[in-house]
Amino acid sequence: MILDQMPTLKINEIFHSIQGESSYAGAPTVFIRTSGCHLRCNYCDTTYAYQEGQQLELAQILETVKKFGSPYICVTGGEPLLQKQVLSLMTTLCDEGFFVSLETSGSLSCADVDSRVKLVIDVKTPDSGSAETFELENLSLKNRDIEWKFVLCSEKDLEWSENFCRQHVIFEKFMVLYSPSYRKIDPQWLAEKILQKKSPARLHLQLHKYIWSSETRGV
Repeated sequence: MILDQMPTLKINEIFHSIQGESSYAGAPTVFIRTSGCHLRCNYCDTTYAYQEGQQLELAQILETVKKFGSPYICVTGGEPLLQKQVLSLMTTLCDEGFFVSLETSGSLSCADVDSRVKLVIDVKTPDSGSAETFELENLSLKNRDIEWKFVLCSEKDLEWSENFCRQHVIFEKFMVLYSPSYRKIDPQWLAEKILQKKSPARLHLQLHKYIWSSETRGV
């Protein structure tokens, strides 16, 4: 398919920054932030992406991304999977040789995402305000590079996340990341809890929030 003939995507922004999440944390990365989200998490730091954005053809997106010269691409939102055209975008980026990750809530099926894409599935906990939105079909994905992330707002969230991972045998198969909700949970408290529980999860600070000011793009 010719890129110029592909459908457009509503894009909120494309920018170059330091990856703050997942096992790619610390890597210079190009972020493609799509517009639109059907969830309303109470700690969301990108509410401006709910509506704002412009329609771009895939060829325009690819041209912009290449200018930054980074091998790492993160497709984020909002919720990228709300736009079906994002599947073609990620496949195109993989074909071009980029390392691509997708940040998604897991509330929509990831079955059609190109198998070369790293999935970072951010499961919403009870205190997020968007609990019980997870699509259980995503637990059945086979032979995929998946990292499971839980942003924790309370001890109740921690207990819930532990139970979720053990119930669905996630710890045994995948990397699990526990992130303290920024300025809501003390990272040291969470570190101590992980040790006390002998949890296999990794303490995962949202690195970008510690290195950029609140006014900086990407925070």
